[in-house]
Amino acid sequence: MNDIDDNRGVHDHPRSTARIGTHPIHPMLIPFPITCLVGAFVTDLLFLAYGDTGFATASRWLIGFGIGTALVAAAFGLIDFMGDDRIRRLNHALQHMIANVAAVVLSIVNLAIRLDGDDNVLSLGLYLSGAVVLILIFSGWRGGDLVYRHGVGVIDRDRAH
Repeated sequence: MNDIDDNRGVHDHPRSTARIGTHPIHPMLIPFPITCLVGAFVTDLLFLAYGDTGFATASRWLIGFGIGTALVAAAFGLIDFMGDDRIRRLNHALQHMIANVAAVVLSIVNLAIRLDGDDNVLSLGLYLSGAVVLILIFSGWRGGDLVYRHGVGVIDRDRAH
């Protein structure tokens, strides 16, 4: 294995273990749960504004797909976390992981209460969806720190050619 295949270069950045070629898989997957879970908050707001039960149904589907795709993204994130000791030593990595676990747990609770009926969307579901969005903002900030401050999965420009 050469330096590029190992995601290492002059700066010896922490490597992404789960990757296709030199491209980390985790960042390829995260847009799906983010889009679904933020979309659920938007459809909750639309349900609040218009009262159309179609928006409540859309929220349930979005939360369900958000949870499913988050679990897939989490598996690859966990592989990266466990694959390089330098990543495990980063507080930002632990904060990123804990925030994502919290978002998924809240989303599971959110989906469970919605199975009892659309009335729960307005009483608690909307607040849970909003809390998940706030957690995802924090988690995304920490995920950005992992790449842009700590160089996780980054290949040095001078070694990539």
